[in-house]
This record gives sequence, structure tokens and C-alpha cells, in this order.
Amino acid sequence: MTTTTQAPASSKTGTRHIALAIIALAMGGFGIGTTEFTMMGLLKEIEQGLNISTPEAGHLISAYALGVVVGAPVLAAVGAKLPRKHLALGLMLFFSIANLSSLLAPDYGSMLVSRFAAGLPHGAFFGVAAVIAASLVAPTKRGWAISMVMAGLTVSNVIGVPFATWLGQSYGWRLLFLLVGLIGIITLAMLWKFVPFQKPHADASFRRELGALKRLQVWLAILVGIVGFGGFFATYTYISHTMTSVAGVPAPWLPLVVALYGVGMVAGNIVGGRIADKSVMGTIYWVLPATAVALVVYGVAAHWAWSALIMVFVVGAAGSMLVPALQTRLLDASPDAPSLASSLNHAALNVANALGAFLGGLVIAWGWGYVAPALVGAVLAILGLGVAAISGAVERRRPLAS
Repeated sequence: MTTTTQAPASSKTGTRHIALAIIALAMGGFGIGTTEFTMMGLLKEIEQGLNISTPEAGHLISAYALGVVVGAPVLAAVGAKLPRKHLALGLMLFFSIANLSSLLAPDYGSMLVSRFAAGLPHGAFFGVAAVIAASLVAPTKRGWAISMVMAGLTVSNVIGVPFATWLGQSYGWRLLFLLVGLIGIITLAMLWKFVPFQKPHADASFRRELGALKRLQVWLAILVGIVGFGGFFATYTYISHTMTSVAGVPAPWLPLVVALYGVGMVAGNIVGGRIADKSVMGTIYWVLPATAVALVVYGVAAHWAWSALIMVFVVGAAGSMLVPALQTRLLDASPDAPSLASSLNHAALNVANALGAFLGGLVIAWGWGYVAPALVGAVLAILGLGVAAISGAVERRRPLAS
């Protein structure tokens, strides 16, 4: 099933130009990942710079996540009648301006608003980027194309986040937003140069996009992401505490830990895209239990530094394998409203972030230790598998194409 009535652009566009278009889209993901995840590493500096408490600094991260959840469906639906290239350009311009406003925000209140604003285009950009990438290749390569767009987000955890964290710690935390603003401007130029123009669907409209929310399979796919991916974030949120307090990894090694996790995410994203091209639901059925097993093994391996470092890579890879399949599943579940359906994946992942962090923090507060969030994550992955099984059973009775 294709996600659009237009023929894949690969018939008209050379392989090199397609690659450059996908790189341009991935560059946007690189900037988004850098601003989202570096905030966690610069919280102490932000607290001191704005003279706020740790919980208040944490609210800046929550404000960004809330912006993603709100902006993903709203901006994707509002931009339904725009050519996809123009929508991508507008969202990246919005993102760049919002991050530059964080650079200049004079106090906590204005910073809170600017972080919320920066989150608004996040999900909608990834949504339209995934649709553009999928339209540039043959239907049998959609998973690969989507994974390449998502590679920008995962690569940011290997390169962008460590560099931006060092930059902020060494020369001032506000330089994070200058760096991301510059990445956004570079992305704008690349999008303008390399992404081909595509006319919007003749029947595209705000109402048509919102029609995706009437489909049970769309909601089931979102629920798989929220529940199944929640375990990934339950572990990632508290990884520094687990590494230093349980595994005995020295604190100066934490950048290596984060980098290993990021490399695992890159590898998992690429593999996930390849296997999603063979079977979307098969990938989901296989990845979720594999993630559960990886998290349980991580909980045991975390007691020794060498095995903990190995499992950090494995957990990062296992979790990120799920994303291309979920993105493709949403496109298949709502082919007449692809931008909104695709963007909802990122809203779901941010809800998963909040859910995983909350449940992980809860079991730590109960005194179960820093390994407990990984075990909670394993349970969430199995619950996500249950939701996927329900989705598959519904599809057997009523195929997506009906």
C-alpha cells in the first residue's frame, strides 16, 4: 500500500538527488535531537544561569515535550493543503526561530514559553519528512527511507548531543540554542535546494487529515508506541544513576555511556528500517519481546561495568528498531491523511518518554533501586506486544485497505 496517490519521485529524480533530499530531511532531525536531548545534560548549568531549582529546570524539558504532543497533530493538520516541501520549510523555520528565542530569553518564564514553542514543530516535521522520504522511493523501500530520516535523530545522540553538552559546559549553556539555530538555517538551505516540489493531494484538507483520528488502527499503533517504547525511556532516563551507582562506572565515563547508547540507536534504526520493509507487523512482533529480553538482561548485567556497557549498546539498538516500523504502520493505517498519522508517532514517543520516566522514578522512590526501571521497561514492552497482537487480530478481520 502506498501512502500517496503520487508516483514515487525516484522515476523522475536521480539516485544522488534522492540521497541528498533524504540527507536534508535527516539534518532537520539532527538539529531536533540535539536540542531535545542536550537539555538533560545541561540542567545544572541552566539552573545556575536562570537561578531556578532542579524541578523548575525539569519543567523546561516537560514544556518541550508538551509542545511536541500539541504541535504534532495541530500543525500537521493545519498544513495539510500546503505542498509538503513548503510545509517542511515552514516548520524548520519555526523551529530555528524558537531556538534562537531561547538563546535570548531573559528569564525563566520566557524560557518556558520558548521551549514549548520549540517543541511545536518537532512531530509535524518528522511526520512530513517521513512522508516525503517514503514518496521518493519504491514502496518496498519505504521503511529504509523513513529510517534514514530518523537517522538524523539517532546520530544526534552520538555527535550533536556530546558536542553541544561540551560546548555548553565550557563556554555557556545558551550556546546550545545558537548551535541548533544554525543547524536549522543550514537545514533550510538544504531542504530548499534538494527536496523536490510535490503538489498537495487534490482532496487534502484539515478535515481530511483529522479523519485519521477516527481509525482504530491509528490509535492502536499510537498505543503500541506509548506503551512499548515507554520501557526504552524508563531505562534511558536513569541510565547515569544506574551506571555510576550500580555498575561502578566512573562519572567521567558517562559521555562514553551516552555515546554507546547513541551508536546502538543508530544501528537499531538502520536494521529496523530494513526489516520493516520485509514485514511491518512482523518487525513489531519481533522487536518488542526482544526489547523486553534485552532490558531484563541489562538489569542483571548492570552490576558489572563491562557487561553494563555492552548492554547499553544492545538496549539502545533494540528499542530504536521499533520506530521505523511504527512510522510505516501509521502511514499504512491512514493513507489519505499521511502527514498527521506520521506525525502522531512522535507525539506518542514523547508521551512514552513521560510515562517511562514517571514509572521508572516511581519504583526508584519505592526503594527498588536503579535497576528497577529496566524491569518496568520489560513489562511495558510485553504490554506493547499485547496491544500489537490486538491490532493484528483486528486487521485480520478488517484489512487496512478496507
